[in-house]
Amino acid sequence: MKILIIGTGYVGLVTGACISETGIEVTCIDIDAQKIGNLKEGIIPIYEPGLEDIVKRNIEKQHLHFSTSMNDSIDGCEAVFIAVGTPPDEDGSADISHVLNAAREIGRCMKKYMVVVTKSTVPIGTSLKVKAAIQEELHRFHRSVPFDVAANPEFLKEGNAVEDFLKPARIIIGVENENAKDILTKIYRPFQLNGYRTIFMDIPSAELTKYAANCMLATKISFMNEIANLCEKVGADINMVRQGIGSDPRIGSKFIYAGAGYGGSCLPKDVKALIKTADDTGYSLDVVKAVESVNNRQKEVLFHKIMHHFGNNIRDKHFGIWGLSFKPNTDDMREAPAEVIIHKLIEAGASVRVYDPVAMKVARQRLGNSVEYASDNYDAVVNADALVLVTEWTEFRVLNFRVLEKRMRKKTIFDGRNIYDPAEVRKNGFVYYGIGRR
Repeated sequence: MKILIIGTGYVGLVTGACISETGIEVTCIDIDAQKIGNLKEGIIPIYEPGLEDIVKRNIEKQHLHFSTSMNDSIDGCEAVFIAVGTPPDEDGSADISHVLNAAREIGRCMKKYMVVVTKSTVPIGTSLKVKAAIQEELHRFHRSVPFDVAANPEFLKEGNAVEDFLKPARIIIGVENENAKDILTKIYRPFQLNGYRTIFMDIPSAELTKYAANCMLATKISFMNEIANLCEKVGADINMVRQGIGSDPRIGSKFIYAGAGYGGSCLPKDVKALIKTADDTGYSLDVVKAVESVNNRQKEVLFHKIMHHFGNNIRDKHFGIWGLSFKPNTDDMREAPAEVIIHKLIEAGASVRVYDPVAMKVARQRLGNSVEYASDNYDAVVNADALVLVTEWTEFRVLNFRVLEKRMRKKTIFDGRNIYDPAEVRKNGFVYYGIGRR
């Protein structure tokens, strides 16, 4: 069996590599010739644990190929997955121009029946536009080739994407008929041997499921951040509250950690896109709008705590930042709370020295010369008036107070992810600030 993946970004590369692991012949294509050349050499453009090994192994087995030409790669393929970017427009809607461009090229190149699968996160109704774009190209070239469309949204967590794909909690597939269902069942059967769930549904429902899932996760995060802020007002501890409500099976213990707000490539973008989709129908998603508003405010919570501690004047103060990526195990800084905090500190006249285990290269591209770059986390706090923990990387979880005391100018810690024990921090002579803690 042969399939084609259009796009070698986060979703496309993980999808192609993991499917090739089952023995299916996969070709991933991209218009970026340098990127394709690097991938042929096993050079991965993103940081994702386990992905490099899978790519190299399946290149050697000739299960995984890379190309810049769809026309040279599409022959014999039973399915084509569109996995290109859908960045937000200025109005918050998802830009599907890359998806439709891919669909048009499929229409120009396809010669026999296949299923065209939308893997990108797209607004409801996009599959119909994909179908129309393909059909338009077929008509333009006076060709009649049967095809079906399907929606197969991804549910990959950055930092755990390979495991998520190989051992999925569920696979959502929207189809129009049994032909498409049969082909996608064949592709995904190897991932179902341990009883993981494939849920078939209509295409609009599959498209909406992706957005609804991410907006529910964002809602849990913003809700907990609201409760954390209330905890500080009434003298409660959010960690105690979290344990209390997380023990209720109707609520569960996941995504109920208070912190400095969510970021990344998915949740912020998908929240905006679903709000815009609803607005376009004349319906206001008031809960989801509140989720976005709370998150935007939460990203500044640490900054306001810092300003309060220093009497609203941090000019000439120096801060060490631990963690730049929006979450651990990724170098993705898109919508990252750390970037918001850093810009606010600099605007207020402070200087900043940063460290992240894997995101330093990305940070240099995004932050330029506005900050200093440390060689490790303890180098980041040399002469610092405070340590600001923003991303909860494992290597940050245990503090060496002796080193901190020697290197820092002032003994103050702002814990944006509540990973430290306040009593232990204070016992070692440091001032401690968390999120929603006494």
